[in-house]
Amino acid sequence: MRALTEGDRPRAPAAVVLVGRGPVVAVEEAAGWAVRYEAYDERTDTAVELPPGSRVPATPHTPFDLASLTKLFTAVAAVQQLERGTLGIDAKVAAYLPDFTGAAEHGLTVRHLLTHTSGLRPELPLYACPSAARLEMLRAEAPTVPPGTAYAYSDLNLLLLQHVLERLTGRGLDALVRDGITYPLGMTATGFGPCPAAAATEDQRRPWAKADRGMLRGEVHDENAWSLGGVAGHAGLFSTARDLAVFCRTLLAGGSYGPARILGPDFVELMLTPPGLGFALDQPWFMGGLAGRGAAGHTGFTGTSLVLDRATDTFLILLTNAVHPRRRDPINPARAAAGTRVARAVRGA
Repeated sequence: MRALTEGDRPRAPAAVVLVGRGPVVAVEEAAGWAVRYEAYDERTDTAVELPPGSRVPATPHTPFDLASLTKLFTAVAAVQQLERGTLGIDAKVAAYLPDFTGAAEHGLTVRHLLTHTSGLRPELPLYACPSAARLEMLRAEAPTVPPGTAYAYSDLNLLLLQHVLERLTGRGLDALVRDGITYPLGMTATGFGPCPAAAATEDQRRPWAKADRGMLRGEVHDENAWSLGGVAGHAGLFSTARDLAVFCRTLLAGGSYGPARILGPDFVELMLTPPGLGFALDQPWFMGGLAGRGAAGHTGFTGTSLVLDRATDTFLILLTNAVHPRRRDPINPARAAAGTRVARAVRGA
């Protein structure tokens, strides 16, 4: 892990890794700087470092921008509605959102959204539109291929699902996540921003980014989530490794943690059974040796990842701010290497 954070140009300024098996935390380490840079200088392609006394070290308690790990919480919130019988897995999106004409005309279902088989594009430039036009753009968006015919990862799936949940319940996604997941589980460090104590992310400026916002800390990195006020189905949550460990333990235990139950075992099984509802399954490119035998998880653009190894009751959390001070190549080799090290320890592989 320190190889990620050390050197003049580290792959990630900060990293926190937590590995647990059952109720036991086996590894919990932090390295590097949650805040290391003042800016990025595009003329010299170098990071402008803060004076040593102004930097902020990473600790096991540092919150990180989870980026697309937010999708897992949106998925759980949706499956909670499935369990209650208020949402149908094969129900048409139009049954809940008749004004979303693109989804209605092409027969998109809740299952399509949760399995990334809707045929929708990966994203829309909502951040570039006037606020009044963003919802209209999302309402009109139609699939580019017939729904149900191919897997194509898309932020739009979870954005539509957010609107389904909010229309269905009359409550915002932030309230659904808080009251249905984080509060009952005691995840007090998890929530939508702002989060002033979080690790810094990007000196966000064009042309490498999609908006000119300067150095970000405690505000959501994803430009679309930012344009939507920081609460979005695909991005926006901040959390710590310890809080995510509770989330992982809960799912590995069939939906319960201590006296709290957020899902029944049958619905956790539904969520983690191929093709997976919101979760990626058995993906070696970021799970490394943990892939196979039903491993589930996800990654986030900022440099985060989470893996559940159901075969050994083990979980791996890696939180980094790899986009600080600007986005570069993904840290997938480091993610996979961490998964392989854990697999060798618990599987003897």
